[in-house]
Amino acid sequence: MNLEDIDRLYNAGFFTELDLQFARFMSRLSGGNSPEIFLAAALASRSRREGHICLDLSSLAGKPLPDGGVNDATCPELSAWGKALESSPVVGKPGDYRPLVLDGSRLYLYRYWNYEKRLVEFLKSRSSSGGPSVDESLLKDGLNRLFPGNDQKEMDWQKVAAFASVMKNFCVISGGPGTGKTFTVAKILALLLEQSRDRHLRIALAAPTGKAAARLKEAIQNAKEKLACPEEIKAAIPEEASTIHRLLRSIPGSPYFQHNEKNPLPADVAVVDEASMVDLALLSKLVAAVPAAARLILLGDKDQLASVEAGAVLGDICDTGQVHSFSQQFRRALKTIAGEEVEGDLQGRDEPAIGDCIVQLKKSYRFGSDSGIGAVSQAVNDGDSGRALGFMQNNGYEDIQWHELPRPEALFRVLKERIITGFSAYLKATDPRKAFDLLSRFRVLCTLREGPFGVYALNLLAEQVFRKEGLIRQEGRWYFGRPIMITRNDYNLKLFNGDVGIILPDSESNRELRAHFLSEEGTIRKFPPLRLPEHETVYAMTVHKSQGSEFNQVLLLLPDVCAPVLTRELIYTGITRARERVEVWGKGEVFHAAVSRRIERTSGLRDALWEGGEFATKEAKHRR
Repeated sequence: MNLEDIDRLYNAGFFTELDLQFARFMSRLSGGNSPEIFLAAALASRSRREGHICLDLSSLAGKPLPDGGVNDATCPELSAWGKALESSPVVGKPGDYRPLVLDGSRLYLYRYWNYEKRLVEFLKSRSSSGGPSVDESLLKDGLNRLFPGNDQKEMDWQKVAAFASVMKNFCVISGGPGTGKTFTVAKILALLLEQSRDRHLRIALAAPTGKAAARLKEAIQNAKEKLACPEEIKAAIPEEASTIHRLLRSIPGSPYFQHNEKNPLPADVAVVDEASMVDLALLSKLVAAVPAAARLILLGDKDQLASVEAGAVLGDICDTGQVHSFSQQFRRALKTIAGEEVEGDLQGRDEPAIGDCIVQLKKSYRFGSDSGIGAVSQAVNDGDSGRALGFMQNNGYEDIQWHELPRPEALFRVLKERIITGFSAYLKATDPRKAFDLLSRFRVLCTLREGPFGVYALNLLAEQVFRKEGLIRQEGRWYFGRPIMITRNDYNLKLFNGDVGIILPDSESNRELRAHFLSEEGTIRKFPPLRLPEHETVYAMTVHKSQGSEFNQVLLLLPDVCAPVLTRELIYTGITRARERVEVWGKGEVFHAAVSRRIERTSGLRDALWEGGEFATKEAKHRR
């Protein structure tokens, strides 16, 4: 592949100017005009931009670049490519301080190799250590009290998760919507407080976004009142939750935080909700700030979309797509202390230690056996698009329906009444708190930003409908009731990407329009619209942006043609944002194609923790 091929790839949109500038810089530092170095550097930059942690040279070596528009050029063979990289002064082996790091066939930008290395070291250290000192008799009593037996005699996975969280300094509790992750963690905090006896236990609650932090706070408040434990234990369970950035105390204008390995968090227990949204860089910085003796508990849904930034970290940690057993030692202790017996199929093999730190909650208390949302989301998770589509098309369930996608020119007419029904009450609200409550009851979710079925088009369509019906008086950019979402962090205003606000008159400012936001503490913050950082209208939002949020009703709009972003995880995430009812608008062939694909993000994290899935059973072999 020569530089003319590179130019054609750039013109075709395969590479960006940033990719090529980085490649030129690496080529100059290499001291020569090496096409192998130039191409590898450009591809490493592109891989990071697409959410990968590293570039797998073996997947491209000797092959044409996919979707590059260059039919007569191929990448170098792996051996020749590897030798060229190894001889370059800008490429080092693991442990070297070089711009690029070559680890086997994986090529990393140094920063991301270092992030991955730090996270692997933390996870391996925490999962293989003996664990904290535990009063087993007290724990047994607490588990029996907080998790009373049930008549069905079925496995209580919440109880298993609580046991693992107390016995280990690191634990992941994964589960779909309604499986009780936050209710379980409230019980875990009660158990830990009982274990601490008279010692003050410092507990930090956090989530990736302000919305997710507010939901965590609300869930803990509701759960703690129902706990079967002394009142002083309930009172000691914190209710305040913050974003991870706020917890670590971000340094404005910098990717660094005040809390780090040299200045750890003042916490004995750190709980992070919506962990699937956390990217590699942020989780690496978080674990670096967790004190050596502190517990870290991650809550999330491993089957949801991966983070917008680089990595599919929760999926890699949980080894999504594989089935593992707990160790014999863990199962013996679980039976003795918790009274729960988990079957295992080890066949004489030793499981990786991290397997004892991961518990999957399997029972949904929101979506029961009669729930279409539950049935369809499970079918999507299984990759069975035919079964999922059948559930929706046969009208067997009242809470989920399939609609054939109309032509673009018919969207206004077809969606008009649905959008009016979904937003009319909200647009009439004058009280900010009432408006936020009504806004959370319905949302249009799109899989794309551009195109006739994308976010931009649907927000314009909604405004046209509301103007025609007299629900809004749009005079310029700002109007009563406009919902907005921040798209760029502003550390000075403490407004962050994903924060949702509403434009309403402010009684304290002579009824002038102000952007109202709900803070993590539950108070209303108000800003003149012209002071806001970058933002967009949000009657419709992407499924990616909807992570960490839930709505009573959802209209999920798929495009009329398949796109690379359409995956099983995206469909699953969109459907499960609805508490009560969801409509899926699309074409059957697009739905089938989306469910057949999984998110594929290249990293070395999964293999480092699970040794390439060697210990997985044969029940599931697909990879995330």
